Amino acid sequence: MAYERKSLSSDHITRAYLDSLLVELRHLDAVMPSTDMTVYGKTFSTPVATAALSHLSGTWPDGMAAMAQGAAEAGALVFSGMGPKDELERMVATGASVIKIIKPYADRQSIYEKIRHAEEQGCLAVGIDTDHAFDRRHGYDVIEGIEMYPLSSAELAEMVRATKLPFVIKGVLSRKEACKCLDCGVQGMVVSHHNGRLDCAVPPLMVLPEIAAETEGKVPLFVDCSLQSGLDVFKALALGATACSVGRPLMARLREEGAEGVRKGILDITNDLQYTMAMTASPDVRHIDRDVVRLANFSW
Repeated sequence: MAYERKSLSSDHITRAYLDSLLVELRHLDAVMPSTDMTVYGKTFSTPVATAALSHLSGTWPDGMAAMAQGAAEAGALVFSGMGPKDELERMVATGASVIKIIKPYADRQSIYEKIRHAEEQGCLAVGIDTDHAFDRRHGYDVIEGIEMYPLSSAELAEMVRATKLPFVIKGVLSRKEACKCLDCGVQGMVVSHHNGRLDCAVPPLMVLPEIAAETEGKVPLFVDCSLQSGLDVFKALALGATACSVGRPLMARLREEGAEGVRKGILDITNDLQYTMAMTASPDVRHIDRDVVRLANFSW
């Protein structure tokens, strides 16, 4: 019999954990909440950001630029994943505020070139994805013919010093690694398991409170993996997130309507978030009581 991985899937576990988090209702002294979020000196209409996506040309013509345009029109932050320089240029040209996330290329010089390019384009921040270094089947990962290689703490610290932009590290999933990242001088972390790079990975929202305690508000904490609704985003914010990256739901809207679909998708999730905040007497995204979220301790 073939080995069944589904029950071990990190995405499956993450979704189950998200659904196990229950929310208290609080009505007295409630107000119409603000979903505004400020990061790196810029204020956005929503804490809902796009995920660090790549390779969307098959979803919609110039898909990444369309994603950026829709997000910009919704007043949202945009993350950019792997892609050519001219793609990033088209994304920034839409007026979007973009955080460029770079892969851990074995050719380290190419990383520094991409950091410089992000600076030249006026990106809001730049960073690196640390969790794509190894291939599940053998050796180091190879993406589009380009070999990856794991990053050391010393190299990370050097990259942080190499730019005047805030430097974000993507793939933090433990308190210990968050501490290392702070020591390296990073100015932001994406709490993520990259949609299942390892089976049985800890759900981001399970470890998020520990990372928030370790960082003590010193750097923004972004969260991704399996977030689909405003309720999911609310739970992440309550547990310590600054903003949340949404991928698959926005990709589906991009496929249907391009940039307009992305705009509508972000607004729908934000409206759902605002309703949840109103129903829990949460006045704004910075003042959501941690205790409003509880972990279910009973069987469904």
